[in-house]
Amino acid sequence: MLRLDSDVQFVKGVGPRRASLLGSRAIRTVEDLLLHVPKSYQDRANFVPLSSLTVGQDAAVRARVYRSRILKTRTRGGIFDVILTDGSSFVHVKWFHGAYLQPRDFSAGREIVLFGRVDFDRYDSKFVFFNPEFELLEESDDAISLDIGRYVPIYEELAGIKSRQFRRIVASALDDLSPEISDPLPDEILSTHGFPDLRTSLNRIHFPEPQDDLERLNQRRSPYHRRLIFEEFFLLELIYALRRVQSRAVSGVRFETTDRIRQQVKTILPFHPTSAQKRVLKEIVDDLKGPFPMIRLLQGDVGSGKTIVAFEAVVIAVENGYQAAIMAPTEILAEQHFINAKRILGPLAYRLGVVRRGIKKAEKQGLLEKIACGEIQVVIGTHALIEEHTVFNRLGLVIIDEQHRFGVMQRLQLIAKGENPNTLVMTATPIPRTLAMTLYGDLDLSVIDEMPPGRSAIRTIHATDRDAEQIYRTIETHLREGRQVYVVYPVIEESEKVDLKSATEGFKKLSEIFNGWRVALLHGRLKSEDKEATMKAFAGGDIHVLVSTTVIEVGVDVPNATVMLIEHAERFGLAQLHQLRGRVGRGAHQSLCILMTPSRLSDVARQRIHAMVSTTDGFRLAEVDLQLRGPGEVAGTRQSGMPEFRIANLLLDADLLSLAQKEAQRWVDRSDERESLIEALSARARLVTMG
Repeated sequence: MLRLDSDVQFVKGVGPRRASLLGSRAIRTVEDLLLHVPKSYQDRANFVPLSSLTVGQDAAVRARVYRSRILKTRTRGGIFDVILTDGSSFVHVKWFHGAYLQPRDFSAGREIVLFGRVDFDRYDSKFVFFNPEFELLEESDDAISLDIGRYVPIYEELAGIKSRQFRRIVASALDDLSPEISDPLPDEILSTHGFPDLRTSLNRIHFPEPQDDLERLNQRRSPYHRRLIFEEFFLLELIYALRRVQSRAVSGVRFETTDRIRQQVKTILPFHPTSAQKRVLKEIVDDLKGPFPMIRLLQGDVGSGKTIVAFEAVVIAVENGYQAAIMAPTEILAEQHFINAKRILGPLAYRLGVVRRGIKKAEKQGLLEKIACGEIQVVIGTHALIEEHTVFNRLGLVIIDEQHRFGVMQRLQLIAKGENPNTLVMTATPIPRTLAMTLYGDLDLSVIDEMPPGRSAIRTIHATDRDAEQIYRTIETHLREGRQVYVVYPVIEESEKVDLKSATEGFKKLSEIFNGWRVALLHGRLKSEDKEATMKAFAGGDIHVLVSTTVIEVGVDVPNATVMLIEHAERFGLAQLHQLRGRVGRGAHQSLCILMTPSRLSDVARQRIHAMVSTTDGFRLAEVDLQLRGPGEVAGTRQSGMPEFRIANLLLDADLLSLAQKEAQRWVDRSDERESLIEALSARARLVTMG
């Protein structure tokens, strides 16, 4: 008998060679095999007579070959043409580039089952199936029982195993599977929500019964799909719920908020905070005063005012006698945080330091010594903050900006620099709630969903290369009004392999076009001091046109900049485009974002551009991005530790994710069940992959 954790090679029809191929596709056990669910289901229980076919109909037919031949064409492959009959009528079936099909396999009288859309061939004036899915039937009873007379599962070809053969392998695995398989879902959850047990779900998801709803099966909404989807989410949310319990089991750094500290916080505010900022600050303060460490995600759209909220938390930490560390993913963002910190925290005369590459060894050593003895109160840097030689004296607050660019382990490494410090994770990349629940399920979530007053609306337009002269005249108008301009390119230098405009070439060209205006170039290969000097000059109004790569994607705040021209906008993702657009519209002046592309675009690129032009709502764009690219791409799977789901889909299954989160928390809150949960989790072969 097979168990769920049995090696897949022991399933009939697999063997060592196929097991190796399947292993390369993450199918190593019987359970992995059974969780490779069908991509669709065909109704082969109800065959349509050929005499009843109608154009546009999706139909399954069972017929015999009347004649087969290869029609020669000018292109390679030809057309494989078969005429079928079931005694009531005839139908043509044509496969383009069909040289891989052999007439000898389609000998007269050979029985075939096919499924496809009925079309009309105007050349032959006949009903025809073009490139349908098909299977040639054998005379064995086994073939009949699996391939016809039922709802038939259709699988994607995997490791060279076609759907028909995969069907037989899965059937063998189910036949030989031990009846004693443990169900990871508690009976109480199964009965409360009407979920079928694991064994029934595995059987029916692969080989449905006549009473099952075919439409719901094909939509992945059958009870068996929903049960397995819920299970994936439930196991993940259990891990997060247990992590939250464990994080609350340690005593954290507890801060006070006295009248004096509240006054110090008010000192740094440049404007009256929005109601959203007030709400989020209260959530953070409540955490900071609590008995266990804060672990909170602060999410907000571009320009929503996350930075000032984060610095309010910094003031509370420093006023309580602790150090605060801010880690950013890039040097230029770390430098921008340092500039902002000096400006915002200036009235409080805090001692600040930035750990970065490029500083002299003696200077760096002196900086690290000041951090280690606590002389520097606010420490800003990149990954250098988690290096072994960076030691803190009394770390009480950790702020991680643009968390999706870091891994979970990097977050934990920085936290380990203190004794259970409070942690605030920030992201300016809007993430749909369903994605946030899986990426950051062990964090409490705060969202700033309101923009500060005084921000101008940003108008976004799409232009093609042939509109360049008109665009340059528009930019000239903004420059004459005293405004400043960003021009962003996707690459630094021209590449022979990729036909893209480069920042260096663009800088030369724009310097000539805007002769008389000060044009500067900024990219990641510049030395830190050069980047900082360029940004300072642009922020101070000494540079009128800043030609750049995406190093200015986040963190740059120049209210006088009103134009963002993005060259080759089709090469950027939606999140990047939205972040770049957010560099303008930060003052009271009308701002413009220009998406410049070639005339010809792919369908996906056109959808991205259309989405950017139609809305400035980052959360709406994040939903579109999720639809176009999938959750792993949106989040950056490798960096973020995005779970890999076998069946669940974050976009389609949000209701089950929400239910799983509630049930997991409820289950973990029952302390008598906690030990058995941990035992069950560690015993399970199938846990979603965590980064």
